[in-house]
Amino acid sequence: MAEDEAPKSAFELAMERLRRKDRDAGVEERALGDEQRAAIADVRRVYEAKLAEREILHQSALRKAGLDPEALETLEQQYRRDRERIQSERERKIEEIRAAG
Repeated sequence: MAEDEAPKSAFELAMERLRRKDRDAGVEERALGDEQRAAIADVRRVYEAKLAEREILHQSALRKAGLDPEALETLEQQYRRDRERIQSERERKIEEIRAAG
């Protein structure tokens, strides 16, 4: 069996299907430039720091809340919303960088 005929992983098969789907939809694949890669890495670092900061604040709030189930549930819901907002902002900024290229 030739090297390029080796069995493919599920990930490789899924990526091929996605590339084919994009190609059929007319989406062109562009390589990112060095500046774009650096900008995306910077955005990811900033937002990872924001997520870490939010985690620390959440843990602190949990300790202060004690064993009150209602307060704990409220804190968990707020934490999930904040994480989703931060992650959404990060993805939006990354897409803006990709689109600008």
